[in-house]
Amino acid sequence: MEKYIGVLTGGGDCPGLNAAIRGVVRRALIEDIPVLGIRAGWQGLIDGRLEPLTRYSVAGMQYRGGTMLGTSRCNPLTGEESLQRIQHNWRKFGLGALIVVGGNGTLSCASTMYAQHGYSIVGIPKTIDNDVPGTDYTFGFDTAVSIATEAIDRLHTTAEAHHRVMVVEVMGRHSGWIATFAGIAGGADLILIPERPFRLSEICEMLQKRREEGRPFSIVVVAEDSRPHPDEDFLTPEQRKRIYHEEHIGGIGQLVARKIEERINISARVTVLGYIQRGGTPTAYDRVLATRLGVHAVEMVTRGQFGMMASLSGTRIVEFPLDQMANRSKTVDPELFRTAEVFFG
Repeated sequence: MEKYIGVLTGGGDCPGLNAAIRGVVRRALIEDIPVLGIRAGWQGLIDGRLEPLTRYSVAGMQYRGGTMLGTSRCNPLTGEESLQRIQHNWRKFGLGALIVVGGNGTLSCASTMYAQHGYSIVGIPKTIDNDVPGTDYTFGFDTAVSIATEAIDRLHTTAEAHHRVMVVEVMGRHSGWIATFAGIAGGADLILIPERPFRLSEICEMLQKRREEGRPFSIVVVAEDSRPHPDEDFLTPEQRKRIYHEEHIGGIGQLVARKIEERINISARVTVLGYIQRGGTPTAYDRVLATRLGVHAVEMVTRGQFGMMASLSGTRIVEFPLDQMANRSKTVDPELFRTAEVFFG
């Protein structure tokens, strides 16, 4: 291996990224391997924006949210020029290996860069959505669930006081992990996730039954990519295009609340948690998981285990092939959702 290990963070930010970077740097320095931080994800490797990371530059970073390196959604595989510039900068800065911290998109690019272009790459999975295959949990997820659960706890009191339905829209692109976990923890009366298309008639029937039983308030948690069942699709083409826009999903909660009011004449309000779920201080769990993954990734580099990512299996950190997770998404475990359904209504 040549002189340096590079590390970059790509895709959406999430709590725990700085703890992972810190883990990489501290473990690498034990082996006397210097680390170069790459600014703004893959874009920084294209532009040559690399800088040394030291013990002092990562000191105390484990409790800070965001990423000290910055991030982007740059895809390095979009053109030959980008690939040539990456090759040039790889040699110029003396990189021997690259640790890529990212979600599905970033790690899928990493898999291709390893398999088709021969770069020595190790991955670290991260995303608040917890939808990366090959790992039980990703860091960032626990923090997002904790934030969403606290919001649901607070909304319970105002829902009960005003006899309202509170619709809480949470993040969840193509998967409903946050909605399911936060809904169970927060005592939601109904959870809507992308994996289970919903029927508005069934939602209104459940809410009406609660009102007749003397419970005229409810909490409905909605993942942002939840969709109505084709049998009862109430969305116009324009609404569908706006809500499920790949670069900015959101808005289904507002329409669900409006339809509830129209059909059963009960007051409904919407809270969209949005980016607050992935900002701020990571939980202790996410700090520890991110640190363990960062440390293990460096050990994978020293063993030459490239084309793999560090992942969580039970309580152990193991290796998982990048090509087996690339361009795939991990959906909510049906058994977990059946547990949630026990408490619906």
